[in-house]
Amino acid sequence: MKTLIVEDKAYIRKGLINLLQTIDAKVEVIGECASVKDAVVVANACKPGLIFLDINLTDGNAFEFLEQVEHLNFKVIFITAYEEYALKALKSGAVDYILKPVDIEELQSALEKVKQLPVAKQKQQINTVRSNWTNDDDKLILSLHDSFQVINLNELLYCESDKGYTTFYCSDNKRYVVSKTLKEFVNQLSRSNFVRPHQSYMVNLKFIDKYEKSGTIYLKNGKKIPVSSRKKEHFVASFLNSHKS
Repeated sequence: MKTLIVEDKAYIRKGLINLLQTIDAKVEVIGECASVKDAVVVANACKPGLIFLDINLTDGNAFEFLEQVEHLNFKVIFITAYEEYALKALKSGAVDYILKPVDIEELQSALEKVKQLPVAKQKQQINTVRSNWTNDDDKLILSLHDSFQVINLNELLYCESDKGYTTFYCSDNKRYVVSKTLKEFVNQLSRSNFVRPHQSYMVNLKFIDKYEKSGTIYLKNGKKIPVSSRKKEHFVASFLNSHKS
């Protein structure tokens, strides 16, 4: 079975390949990808029969990949860390998944189950998972250096991006820094009452105290956020629409 590994950590990809070789799973690893963009290209070109698919990738998540790929004519085994909300979505859809660090017995079990599963049945399961995942838009899971942090988006004031890192500022004065760009969070935040007034910022509209037409946002905690000229029209429209009675 032609197999593609989509996982953003190189050491996990290598470890998975070694385990597959150890158990003689009769799979041929045809490629490795760390991002949604690369995975879509490889999957469309090589048409794998099986994909090991990490939930969180460098430029998005597994479900964004599944939405962009041309044909779902392959089996999927999801890979995830101990993330409560990811596991909840996966279990509710009854899809096959393995936890990090990958255990050889879990890997064998997942391979056996997925081989017996018709592609049509798996499509139905994946659609259930996708729905449960995307409907949980009030939570964001951040991958920190040594843990996963769940953030309630109703308590997130704004995000600031700088040199490949993004800092999340919460209403309880806590802040969290992740080694990802703001671009990777835009889709989910945009669905949750956030607007991007500047290339380096995403702002929760409910925490805006006032907007000066010269191009400055004042948050309720006193923080000032610039509005770029290119994004000004979109921001003003979003701001006014969010405060309609």
